[in-house]
Amino acid sequence: MKQTTKSYLFIAAVFVAVTATISAFLPRERVINLDFEEGKPWKYEQLTSTFSFAVYKSERALQQERAEMMAALRPYYIMDTSKGILAIDSLEVAYKRELHLLVSPTLRQKLAKRLGELYDNGIISSDDLARLQTDSTNTIMLVKHNVATPKPVDELLTVQQAYERIMAIDTTRWGRHTLQNSNLNDYIQPNLSYDAIKSEAVLNEALESISLTSKVIQKDQKIIGAGDMVDEEHYQTLLSYQQELNKRIDERGIQMTIIGQVLLVIVLIAIYVLYLFNYRRSYLTQRNKLLFLGTQLVLFPVVTSWILNVSGDLMIVPLAMAPVMVNIFLDARTAYITHTTIVLLISLIVPEPFVFVLLQLVAGIAAIYSLTELTERIQIFRVALIVAACYCLVFFGYELITKTSFALFDRRMYIQFLLNGVLLLFTYPLMLLYEKLFRFTSDVTLMELSNFNIKLLRQLSENAPGTFQHSIQVSNLAAAAANKVGASSLLVRTGAMYHDIGKLENPIFFTENQGNTNPHACLPYEQSAKIIISHVTDGLRLAEKHNLPAAIRDFIVTHHGLSKAKYFYISYQNEHLGEEVDESLFTYPGPDPHSMETAILMMADSVEAASRSLSEYTEESIANIVDRVIDSQIAEGRFRNCPITFKDITDIKAVFKEKLRTVHHARISYPELKK
Repeated sequence: MKQTTKSYLFIAAVFVAVTATISAFLPRERVINLDFEEGKPWKYEQLTSTFSFAVYKSERALQQERAEMMAALRPYYIMDTSKGILAIDSLEVAYKRELHLLVSPTLRQKLAKRLGELYDNGIISSDDLARLQTDSTNTIMLVKHNVATPKPVDELLTVQQAYERIMAIDTTRWGRHTLQNSNLNDYIQPNLSYDAIKSEAVLNEALESISLTSKVIQKDQKIIGAGDMVDEEHYQTLLSYQQELNKRIDERGIQMTIIGQVLLVIVLIAIYVLYLFNYRRSYLTQRNKLLFLGTQLVLFPVVTSWILNVSGDLMIVPLAMAPVMVNIFLDARTAYITHTTIVLLISLIVPEPFVFVLLQLVAGIAAIYSLTELTERIQIFRVALIVAACYCLVFFGYELITKTSFALFDRRMYIQFLLNGVLLLFTYPLMLLYEKLFRFTSDVTLMELSNFNIKLLRQLSENAPGTFQHSIQVSNLAAAAANKVGASSLLVRTGAMYHDIGKLENPIFFTENQGNTNPHACLPYEQSAKIIISHVTDGLRLAEKHNLPAAIRDFIVTHHGLSKAKYFYISYQNEHLGEEVDESLFTYPGPDPHSMETAILMMADSVEAASRSLSEYTEESIANIVDRVIDSQIAEGRFRNCPITFKDITDIKAVFKEKLRTVHHARISYPELKK
C-alpha cells in the first residue's frame, strides 16, 4: 500500500474516532429551552398551547402555603390521667401518715379536689410551653381517653402556675404557712406530653394535600401574545408548558436528538479538517501533531460533559488551556480554530449556549494574544489572570444588559471564573506531559537547551572552539532571518547551536578547528568526504544519547540535506576525468529541509561558511557570495519540500547581506606614537 494511502487512512481513522468519542459523551436527554425571562417582553409570536396542561405554582407560592399550613396546624399532646389519680392517692397516704397533724379533714378534701381540677385542666412542662410560644401556637389538640379536643395554650398550666393555684385556696381560713409546710409541690408534675408521631403525621398529610398546580391551560388556549410582558403568572405558565413539552418527548424524539448531535459533530469536525487541509496540511501528515489536535478536540468536550453531570459548574472548566497549548506547540491561527471548534461542540450540550460561546471565545482570544512565545513560567500566571479578568468583565457587561438590579447578579459565576483561572495554571505541568507524549518541543525547553552551560555545548566550546564560534554566527544569522519572515527564531537559534555537534568526534578534520596542518592532505578524497559527511550521523547519535528533542535532531540531519561534499567531489572529478563517479560516496544522508526553520538554517550555515573564504569583505563580494550560495541551493532543489516562497528567500538574502556586512565591517588602524 502506498504511503499516501496509509496517511489518508490514518487521518480518516483519527477523525472518525474523534467524532465517535465526542458523540458518545454528549447527553442523550432532549431538552427544549424556551428563551424567556420574568420582567422582559415575549420575543416571539403569540404562543398557543397544543395540548392541555396544568400550571405549576412557583416555589415561593408553595413555600408560603406550607408556612401558612404549618402555622394553622395544632400539635397533639397526650394527657396522662393516671398522674392525677396517683397524686391524689399520694396526698391521702401522706395525710394518714403525718399531714393530719397540720391539715384538717376539710382542707384535705379541698386540696384533693383542687389537684383533680389542675390535672384535669392539663399541666405542661416549661420547655414545651416555651416551644409553643416560640412557634406562635395558640391552640393544641389535647388527647384524653383517645379523644382529641382543641385547647387554648393560654389555659395550660406549668408546674409553677399549678402550685400557685393550689396555694391560693382560701388562706383566710387556713394560713399560707400551713400550706407551705404541707409540701404540696411534691404532688404536682406535668401530665401533658408531646405526641411527635401523631403531630408529624397530621402535618405531612396536610402538606401533601397542598396542590402543586394553580390552574389548567386547555388545548388551543392562548398562553402569551407577541410583545406581552412576561409577568409572574406568565412566567409560571411558560415554565409549566416547557416542562410538559420535555415530558412528552418519546423514544423517537431521543433518536432524532442522537442523529442531530452526530450530524452537527460531523459538520464541525469536517470544517476543522478542511481548515487543516487548506492551510496546515503539514499537520495532517505529521502523526504526532494530528493526534495532539485530536486529543484536544476530544478531551475538553468530554471533561465538560462530565462536569455538567456531576456538579453543573460549567465555567470552572479551563477551556482556554486548549488554545494556549496549541499556540505553544503549533501556531496561533490553528489555536483559534481549534478553540472555536471545541466551544461550538460544547455549546451543543450547555443550557445557555449564547452566553457560553460569548464568554469562551473572548477568553480564548485573550489567551492566544497574551502568549506569543512561552519563555518564562510567570507568563502562564499572567495568561490565567487575563483570562479570569475577561470572563468577569464580559459576564458583568452581559448582566448589566439582562438584569434589572445588582441584587439579581449571579455572584456564584464570578467564583467559578476565579477557579477557572486557578485551574489554568496547570497548563505548565500539562505542557511538560504533552511534550513527552507527542514529542513536542516548547519554547521553555528551547530556552533551556540554548544555555551554554549545558554539557554538550560546553564540550563543543572546549574541544571544537572553531565549530562553536561558527555555530554562534549561524544562530545569529538564522534568528535574524527567521524574525524577518515570521518563522520561529527561538527554534532556529537553538537548532543552529546543535547542528554541528557531530564534529566533536573528529574536530581536527574541519577547517574552522585546524591550525597549520590539514589531516586531509594525506587522505584520498573518498575517505575525506566520508569523514566530513559522518558529522551528520555522529551528531544524530550524540543527540539521541543526550535526549535532544526531535525538533533539534531535524536541524542536524537537514542542514546539508542531500547535497554533496563539493570540495572533495569536484577534486575527485578533476583527477578522474572521463570516469564514472559514485556520487553516493560524496552525498550527505539528508533529508532535505522540510520546514521554514530548517531551510533558513541550511542557508545560514552555507553562507556563513562560504563568507570565511572571501579574500576581502566588501558590500559587493558579500552580496555575490550570498546570492551564489542560495541560488545554487535553489537550483539543486534543496527547498522543494519547504513552505517557503521566493519573497521569503529574497528577504532572507537581504538579512544575511546586512548581517555579514556588520560582522565583517572594515576596521581603522590605530596610529603609532612617534618617537
